[in-house]
Amino acid sequence: MTNSSRPDRAQWPALAAAGVTVVLWASAFVSIRSAGEAYSPGALALGRLLAGSLALGCVLLVRREGLPPRAAWPGIAISGLLWFGIYMVVLNWGEQEVDAGTAAMVVNIGPILIALLGARLLGEALPPRLLAGMAVSFAGAVTVGLSMSGEGSASTLGVLLCLLAAVGYAGGVVGQKPALAHASALQVTTFGCLVGAVACLPFVGQLVSQAERAPLSATLNMVYLGVFPTALAFTTWAYALARTTAGRMGATTYAVPALVVLMSWLALDEVPAGLTLAGGALCLAGVAVSRSRAGRAAAATVPVKAEVPPDVTPVAPVTSSENAPCAPEAGASGDGSRQA
Repeated sequence: MTNSSRPDRAQWPALAAAGVTVVLWASAFVSIRSAGEAYSPGALALGRLLAGSLALGCVLLVRREGLPPRAAWPGIAISGLLWFGIYMVVLNWGEQEVDAGTAAMVVNIGPILIALLGARLLGEALPPRLLAGMAVSFAGAVTVGLSMSGEGSASTLGVLLCLLAAVGYAGGVVGQKPALAHASALQVTTFGCLVGAVACLPFVGQLVSQAERAPLSATLNMVYLGVFPTALAFTTWAYALARTTAGRMGATTYAVPALVVLMSWLALDEVPAGLTLAGGALCLAGVAVSRSRAGRAAAATVPVKAEVPPDVTPVAPVTSSENAPCAPEAGASGDGSRQA
């Protein structure tokens, strides 16, 4: 009992980090709605990334972590360009062209793409529980989207932009994963955010002119987006991603639609319909399934100490686990050491 519980306890910091990320990313939708009324998609993305880069840079200097190793830069550049740069701009733009429900349905293809790309490019497994959980969560996201799109409108351009956002999100996550093997979560996030800010520099003129006319509340929301849903949430995301698979982390983000519904209810007094609540519940249920583990399978790999007569020399057990060099008293399966 004690041995089988150790991997679970070791996962708590990563699970807590993932929880912080999901909550802050959900809050971003409320802030984007306010800031987006005064800032164009590119200007909002650039302002958010500049605020995030400044906050992350200060923390990096205080911690004296310095530049990441050379081996981490390809992944940092890919995630910075695709996720911090392209994703943020095209998502802001796409949400102006389609209703919120359609955007939610299209963008939530992202976690599925992450699992498929992770299996293809990173060699990650696709366990049945992950696939089942993602199927349930995606059904919930579609349900939430349908319940929110009754009076909305959708254009072909908007759908394509949201699809591009999903592809950029998935590519950025899969590109970021190898970088975390060489650099810290703070380094990967800081320099990825800087790469995204550089990619968005063509919008600097829009940002300056719109900031002069924007109400203070919109600007504060933009700064909030940079400091919390970007600087803090992307760092906690990277910390958790370094300790699990890209597919499992992608599935965790299916909790975001459910939290957005709750936050909109509390902060904006937008009472959700019954179908919306049902979809949110499905999203959470799917996340729970995708994050669960087969306890019996893990316990079966724990070596059992057999009774050996005093006059018989014990023979070292032979294990088929891929982590065979590890000492048996660690009490964890190969699955636990990678926390996949």
